[in-house]
Amino acid sequence: MTNFIAILIVGIGTYLFRSIFILALADRTIPTRVIRALEYVAPAVLSALIVALLIDPDARAVVAGLPEVGALAVGGAVAWKTRNLIYVVLAGMAVFWLLRLWF
Repeated sequence: MTNFIAILIVGIGTYLFRSIFILALADRTIPTRVIRALEYVAPAVLSALIVALLIDPDARAVVAGLPEVGALAVGGAVAWKTRNLIYVVLAGMAVFWLLRLWF
């Protein structure tokens, strides 16, 4: 029963932390500088995920096989051509999965 109570408390806390921002900013306009800064959040998170994928757990070397390099190359080309993060992720993941099946 204590596990259920802990899960319930963490769930309520998570809900409150997420809803505070929605409720606090509901009647306010977000400044243009903040909106411009938020445009860089998705590429920064994607870059952090890619770096975490490419570095081994001991952080001694970069581990990049053919699937990773192929996905990065295709993702970079799609980003350069379309400048659309959704297309970049879809193309990169498709190439990664296909190359992962073959190699």
